[in-house]
Amino acid sequence: MRGKFGLRGLLALCVGGIAAFADAQQAPLPQLQGYEVPESWRTPVEPLQIADHTWQIGTRGLSALLIKSDAGALLIDGGMPQSADHLLANMRKLGVTAGQLKWILHSHAHADHAGPLAAVKHATGAKVVSNAESAHLLANGGAGDIHFGDGPLFPPVTVDRYLLDSEIVKLGDIQLTVHFIPGHTPGSMAWTWRDTRDGREVKIAYVDSLTAPGYQLLENPRYPKILHDFRLSFAKVRDLPCDLLLTPHPAASGWEYGASAVQKEKMDCADYSANAQIQLEKQIEKQRRH
Repeated sequence: MRGKFGLRGLLALCVGGIAAFADAQQAPLPQLQGYEVPESWRTPVEPLQIADHTWQIGTRGLSALLIKSDAGALLIDGGMPQSADHLLANMRKLGVTAGQLKWILHSHAHADHAGPLAAVKHATGAKVVSNAESAHLLANGGAGDIHFGDGPLFPPVTVDRYLLDSEIVKLGDIQLTVHFIPGHTPGSMAWTWRDTRDGREVKIAYVDSLTAPGYQLLENPRYPKILHDFRLSFAKVRDLPCDLLLTPHPAASGWEYGASAVQKEKMDCADYSANAQIQLEKQIEKQRRH
């Protein structure tokens, strides 16, 4: 090549080729698109009392539950990453200082529920509690999700205590039991505890999503047992102690968070499980047809 054109000739060909290619590619590359969510997921609410020790401190469309006791407080879920300052402000309104938050729990490791957990942990020193299936996603900020790949992402957070199914997390006299309910994610969890409301004991269940939004349900090579897991989880959720049902997306269990927290559509764990199973079977049938 050098013998025919010489080094200068070769460089001229390369430069000319690049210039010609640049002329042919006039349009700029597209902008990256941000992760956009419904407005209700980003609309803050004042602290809303659910039971004597249980409060909703998140947004209109996403649950973030604060449980208070004489031994301190714990948080279950946080919402979107930008919610961290709002959560901390609502904790202060309820008299919970940074050092009084002892534990951070969650339902599953997606950005709309685990988004601010790293920031809350950093601000409070609270210990993050999770299972092995969710810990990987938490540590990688959501990257490598079975269904969504590397997006949407959130600030990564490390787990301080790993849980086994049916393990108990204690906060003074309050005991929360974890129930593994894989399906929506392999690490999905429900939490149950006892509180009081209107002078009576109430069994509260905070149950993760049971939906499969856009998931490949048939012959999924990344999650071969997804249908098996969903069906086991439906049965498990149906039998949870459940006087009062709460969910990460409040509308899924009939709740509205506004000036107060109101369950406008009465629903228990059995109803929630049955509705989810009906929707999953419809989704399976639709995928079979296509």
